[in-house]
Amino acid sequence: MEIGRSGLLVILSSPSGAGKSTLARRLMEWDPALRFSVSATTRKPRPGEVEGEHYYFRTPEEFSAMVAGGQMLEHAEVFGNFYGTPRQPVEEAMLAGRDTLFDVDWQGGQQIRASALGNHVISIFVLPPSLAELERRLIGRQQDSMEVIAARMRKSRDEISHWAEYDYVIINDDVERSTEALKTILTAERMRRARQVGLGPFVRKLMEEESA
Repeated sequence: MEIGRSGLLVILSSPSGAGKSTLARRLMEWDPALRFSVSATTRKPRPGEVEGEHYYFRTPEEFSAMVAGGQMLEHAEVFGNFYGTPRQPVEEAMLAGRDTLFDVDWQGGQQIRASALGNHVISIFVLPPSLAELERRLIGRQQDSMEVIAARMRKSRDEISHWAEYDYVIINDDVERSTEALKTILTAERMRRARQVGLGPFVRKLMEEESA
């Protein structure tokens, strides 16, 4: 039977090119009820990106106003642009028992864990099998210049150095195994006693039942 529970804030971080986006997509295919957090950003839309679906595109002035007004759960500057997570949709999902998946870097993860919603966070870091493979994937995407790729590789070392701050670490050398590991983590975390807010009333009712 279903027991009511609070929603999880699932932080998924990795250096660019480690396969985080693929794993996030597979996780959401496994559980369509999993909500992906839509970030706000000051960068320009890329071809095919849709407002409110991929990002909330905001001017630097609009973004700063949201931060000043306490409307951001986390925010950070990445390669000259600002990214952040609007707070209200996340809180509403959590209270309704729906899980939210975050694609954020270690800075964003720190801010979310330090927020008032920190007790509802589980954090997962995805490592590449090697830096050479990471660079190969970045080149293969054909989205960035070699100069940008070099900058991403430098940033990757810094990001990887924060691996020990996460609850779980997955080495993504095989996407099928990594996907199964994510499913196992999420299933187990949903069953934690503290998260099952409907468990107390259920047990009290159980204890009140008369033996047959």
